[in-house]
Formats: sequence, structure tokens, C-alpha cells
Amino acid sequence: MTARTFQATNPATGQPLAPAFEVTTPEELESLVAAAKDAARGFATSSPTQRADFLNTAAAAIEARGDELIAAAMLETGLPEARLRGEVGRTANQLRLFARVAAEGSWVDARIDHGDPTRRPAPKPDVRSLRVALGPVAVFGASNFPLAFSVAGGDTTSALAAGCPVVVKAHPAHPATSELAAAAIREAAAKCGLPAGVFGIVYEDGYELGVQLVQHPEIHAVGFTGSRAGGLAIVAAAQAREVPIPVYAEMSSVNPSVFTAAAIDRGGAALAGGLATSISGSGGQLCTQPGLIFVPVGEAGDAFLQQVAAKLDATPACTLLTGGILNAYQKGAAGHLAVAGVQPMTQGSEPEQGAQPQLLSVPIAAFTSDLADEVFGPLSIAVRYDRLEEVMPVLAGLEGQLTASLHATDDELDGLSDLLHVMGQRAGRLVLNGFPTGVEVGHAMVHGGPFPATSDGGRSTSVGTLAIGRFARLRAYQDFPDRALPPELQDANPYGIWRLVDGERTR
Repeated sequence: MTARTFQATNPATGQPLAPAFEVTTPEELESLVAAAKDAARGFATSSPTQRADFLNTAAAAIEARGDELIAAAMLETGLPEARLRGEVGRTANQLRLFARVAAEGSWVDARIDHGDPTRRPAPKPDVRSLRVALGPVAVFGASNFPLAFSVAGGDTTSALAAGCPVVVKAHPAHPATSELAAAAIREAAAKCGLPAGVFGIVYEDGYELGVQLVQHPEIHAVGFTGSRAGGLAIVAAAQAREVPIPVYAEMSSVNPSVFTAAAIDRGGAALAGGLATSISGSGGQLCTQPGLIFVPVGEAGDAFLQQVAAKLDATPACTLLTGGILNAYQKGAAGHLAVAGVQPMTQGSEPEQGAQPQLLSVPIAAFTSDLADEVFGPLSIAVRYDRLEEVMPVLAGLEGQLTASLHATDDELDGLSDLLHVMGQRAGRLVLNGFPTGVEVGHAMVHGGPFPATSDGGRSTSVGTLAIGRFARLRAYQDFPDRALPPELQDANPYGIWRLVDGERTR
């Protein structure tokens, strides 16, 4: 039987791209998951150095394919070369960051409470615990980050660092980019002597194989970045299993930003330019795009928004990632404009190709929950307020967000604690006098938030080294002889990691 194939589409031209990719068969998916299962035990117990070598080798392989990856991704996503070149660097850098986390080893949070058989009235047992790899993990590639949140992206990297084999479902919009990244990881695994089962990839232009992957009994967790509809469908599939599994889905966010009058007076044209860039950068197709901004009424606020609108009008139309995303953007913008009280501030031209950035305005008294629905693309709504006290109930009524930003002067901060408290309840990351786009990959970063920003309610992050904890669980050993314990819990501490021993942090 002839294999079914599909092709990506160039979003700038609407033309199909060669080559055609074969859709993975259900039988091939079963083989990939079986190989991941077979590799899981050995990979989970590999040394920190072995996993670090693998991730470092994968980083070098990604960089070696950099020009090929950029060329393929430009055709498949319409994103500019500079953005994609930066994304190649970010992908390699986060692989190396997690290599350092794996090598250092303390992420397992090893804890030792020594026993005391002489304790009365009952002897004290010897109890030791650590975090252990969950097992094979499914990762769904993201449309808006064809490299840093896809095949070799943060979910894959953090799962591999934890010792979990990964099966990726490539995003159907960029299969050629996905295949190049997959080849880099496979090459790294082979060079490091790891079984092929530590990494697999599935190609499909529909949803059936994705559901099969999520519901496979040998898959133990899922990483996803995308739409709310897609994320909730994956959550539902995972919960419908006989044994439900965690889904770490990053979904929708409008990332509210509050501007005080004093901040606008201080910031001037530079502030307007920074906001316009944050709204329209990468076609507005960033999960941290500021889609809802609160600006005071009055001449200064009017002038500020007019500057932002002028900069957006001067921004060329953006090529969005897919035709479906463009259609959803146009429909969402039209829906917002149909709400009573909403007025356009940009010219609102309709280019033949792409999406023109848009800025809308609405009085805070006319704001409705419909205007808090994410429109994925270069659109933002300015909510005009008289007093900051009016903003707090609106923020409190929003759904969970990835970020919330405040632009204020230092002199104002002490009086804004109530506002910051409300913002902190709604978002996973608070930004002061900056823009939420541009997520630093580091040890302290939190890229998550209350539902629906993330499906787990903000208890984890998909960016930064804390992400490794999503793909591990706790395990305790009671009264085991030293030789039968994992190396991380043995008295000699052969890996030299930091541990909590009888309540004291020590190496």
C-alpha cells in the first residue's frame, strides 16, 4: 500500500513546499514507543556526565546544521532570518544549559535522613529520597518556535536531561525543519553510544497519531505549546486513559500591561517604540505578546497611544505562520471591533498577504470578558482608565496569564502593592518597566501561570532549568543497604552533588 504523504505550505506565497513527507503509520508509532520503553531504564540510570555529553553533542549538531535549519524554517514559517538565527542559538544554548544541570546533578533533590535504631519509643528508619525519571515522554512541536519550542526545544531538552526518552510529534507546518533537528539529535545519540530509542519523531498532518501517542500506556507525560483548543484536547486524551498522565500544556495568554501616567511622561517616544515592537515582533506570534494594555485617559495617554499606532501603521504587514492562523487573526480582530465601545487606532489596511498590526481602544467601563480572549497575532487592545483603582477588578477578573507587566516610576511603587498583588495572582511572571516578549532561558525563569496559561495551573515552567522537574517523580528508599541505593543516595556521594543530609545542605 502506498504511504500517505503531506506537504508544508509556504505561508508567504501559499504554495506547497517540496518534498512530501510520509505520514507515520500507527505501526511505526508503536515501534518508536517500544524502542523508547526499551531505552528508558538504561537512560534513566545513566550518569550525569553521560547525559550532559549527549546534550552538548546535540547542541553542536544543531549549530552545524544552522544554515540548513534557517533556510528550511524561513520557507515553512515566513519568519525572518535574524529571528531564526537567534532561535538556532537559543536552541543550542538551552541544550548546553541543561547539560550543565544534568552534569551537576543536584536537580534530583537528594535527601537523606539517617536512621537511629536506639531511638525510643520506636526506632527511627533510614529514609532517603530523590527525583527519578518518569519514562518515555511525548512532546508536541510548536508552530511559532520551529526550533526552540519544537523537536530540539525546551520540552525535549528538559526531558532528556531528566533521563526520559522522548517521542516528538513534529508540527505539520514545518516538517523539513523538524527532520533536520531530529537528525541532529539522532546523530548525537549515536555518537554518545545511546540506544536509538532515546529519541523518536512522528509526522502527521492531522490529529489521530497525536491522540494515539498521548494515550499510549508507555507514555508517561506530555509537553505541549500551542492553542487552548489543542492543549485542552490533549489534556482530555490524557485524562481519558486508564492511568491518566500529566500534561504540561502552555496555551493562551493576553499578558496584561499597566502603564501609569508618570511612566508615560518619563518614557516618551522610546516607551511607545518598545511597546509597538513588543506587539508586532515576530508577527505578534509570541505567547508573551502584550495583547491587553491599560493606559490612563487624558492628553498624555492619547499622545502615547497615537505614537504606538503610528509605529504599528509604519510596520509592514506580517506573514503569519499558517493560513489558518491568519484566518483566525482576521476573525478575532473583527470580533473585537464588533464589541460596543471598541475603536480602531491604527489605519486597519487589509494587505493581500499577511496581517497588518492593529491597535484598538476601549473605555474601561465598556470592557467585557470577550475582549480578554487571545487573538494570536499583532493586535493589542488599549483599555483606558481614569484611576488605577479601576484597573484592579478588571485584572482580577482575567483568566490566568503567563505574564503581567507594570510600567511605573520608583516613587510610585510603594503605593502599588495592591495592584502588584492582583497581578501576581493572575500571572506567573511579573515584569517591571519592561516588555514581556523575550523570555530569558535561565535558572530563575518562570514561563507558566494559572490556567489557562498553562494546564497545570502554574505549578511548573516550560522555560528555564526548573522545567526538568516536570519529567521526574519522587521516590524514597527506606532501610536499604548502601550498595543497593542509587549513586545519588549512597554515603560516598560518588557524583559529588549537593544533598540535604539530616536537614543540612551539604556536598
